[in-house]
Amino acid sequence: MNWITNYVRPRINSLFSRREVPENLWTKCPECGTMLFHREFSESLHVCTDCDHHMAISPRERFHALFDGGIFSDVEVPEPVSDPLHFKDQKKYPDRMKAAQKNTGEVEAMLVGEGEIGRTPIVAAAQDFSFMGGSMGMYVGNAIVAAAERAVALKRPLVLFSAAGGARMQEGILSLMQMPRTTVAVQMLKEANLPYIVVLTHPTTGGVTASYAMLGDVHIAEPNALICFAGPRVIQQTIGEKLPEGFQRAEYLLDHGMLDRVTHRKDMKDELVTILRMLLGETPRVLGDLPAPDKSDETETSESVDDQAANKKAAKTPNKALEKASKK
Repeated sequence: MNWITNYVRPRINSLFSRREVPENLWTKCPECGTMLFHREFSESLHVCTDCDHHMAISPRERFHALFDGGIFSDVEVPEPVSDPLHFKDQKKYPDRMKAAQKNTGEVEAMLVGEGEIGRTPIVAAAQDFSFMGGSMGMYVGNAIVAAAERAVALKRPLVLFSAAGGARMQEGILSLMQMPRTTVAVQMLKEANLPYIVVLTHPTTGGVTASYAMLGDVHIAEPNALICFAGPRVIQQTIGEKLPEGFQRAEYLLDHGMLDRVTHRKDMKDELVTILRMLLGETPRVLGDLPAPDKSDETETSESVDDQAANKKAAKTPNKALEKASKK
């Protein structure tokens, strides 16, 4: 037995061999190509620190950053019929659903939660574009109806984050029926005088744009988000003309009056808190977490202020007896 070959050489190779780096440690920005370390990427809320490109973020990660302390509770959504049309293309529809559920860890393309942002109770709903393109099916319609009903029951505003490629073709006409259903759900909020704010993220297209995504009281978009019904490529091929630069992007739509705000993701929470408290007729948000003053302290303080004012007045007004004595 050659101990140099069997022991020493493998030992040296193990010490100096190249270690494999896990693939999930780095994320490449599709806009500028910058490699972002996973911790830096998570802390920046999936926004490139070099070019400010807003990448996709899951609804659960978004809610952890949105709600105070990352605390929220899921709102239950009724489960629809799993495969109403028995649809099959290259794969069966149930197989596609299972693959999407495994990749995202979520049940469907929309998550509904409730909690507080800036001490303001709200109900929030967010679409997941990584789940079959965030397509609007019966579950998404049920989710929006459940979110609206929960908001009306608790008398809270509803904030919705849209991200979708349109209606889900595997459900056919049943997916298109969610457009009027969600419109009715939004009308429930309006009749209850509750704010409905929509945050449009990249991309928001198709039947989603033609229904609940453009029915909000206030429309906010993330920078450079594509927002449209038919995409720019389809329009350009149809009319045969070159479209303006930035056509159907958030900044273009803001300049042409289709949006109210274009807000960076890191500023989104503060923006929403300010708008919500304004629409609800509440006092502006107080930064910090100081306890409310005691009423007895307020009474003592007001009395001491009155005493000080009386003393100052007495000091300015001389005693009449002293004036007479001085004249004599």
